[in-house]
Amino acid sequence: MSLVAQASTISGLEPTLEKTLDLIGVFVFAISGGLLAVRKGFELVGVTSLALVTALGGGVIRDLLLGSTPPTAFSDVLYLVVPLSAAAVVFLGHWLINQRVNRAVLIFDAAGLGLFCVTGAVKASSFGTSAVGAVLIGVISAAGGGIIRDVLANEHPSLFHRDSTLYAIPAALGAAAVVVSWRNDFYSWGVAIAVAVVVFAIRLAALQFHWRAPKPIRAPDTT
Repeated sequence: MSLVAQASTISGLEPTLEKTLDLIGVFVFAISGGLLAVRKGFELVGVTSLALVTALGGGVIRDLLLGSTPPTAFSDVLYLVVPLSAAAVVFLGHWLINQRVNRAVLIFDAAGLGLFCVTGAVKASSFGTSAVGAVLIGVISAAGGGIIRDVLANEHPSLFHRDSTLYAIPAALGAAAVVVSWRNDFYSWGVAIAVAVVVFAIRLAALQFHWRAPKPIRAPDTT
C-alpha cells in the first residue's frame, strides 16, 4: 500500500486494527480516569469528566500536532460513546474492585500506554513525519491523557514524579519499534499487537520491581 493510501486510511481511522487498538486504548484510559475520580471521591460529573479527558486527551493532542482537524475524538461518535460507557461501568461497578482501586488505575493506565504509543506512532508515520517526530508523537499520545488526568485530580503525574517508575521510556521504545517496522516495510497487525503487549508488560514489571530511569549524577561533596 502506498504512503498516500496508508495516510488516507489511518488519518481517517477506517475500521482497521489501528482504530480498534485506538478505541480499546480510549476505553482503558477512560477506566483509569474514572477509577482515579472514584478514589478522589468525585461525583457523577467529575467521574465522567475525568474519564473523558483521560481517554481523549492524548489523541486530541496527537491530531492537533499532526494537523488532523477536527480531531478524531470530535468527528467520530464512537470516541465519545466508548469513554462514556467506560465511565458508566466505573461509576456503577467500581465497588467490585474495593481496595484494589490504586492498583487498577495503574494497570489500566499501563494498557492505555501500550496501545496509544502504537496508534500514535502509526498515525504520525502515515502523515510523513520524521522518524524522531513519529516517536515523540507516539509518546505524547500515550502519556498525554494520563498527565492531564493526574493534573486535574491534583496528583503528581507519573512522568514527573521524582520516584516514578519507568513510564515514558517503555512508550518511546514501543513507538520506536513501530516506526522502524513502518519504515522498513514490515509493519503488520502482529507487530502492532506485540509492541502494545510488550510495552504493557514492561510498565507492569517496572511497577512490580521499581525500575526507574537514571538520575543526574550528583556533584561530589567538597566540604
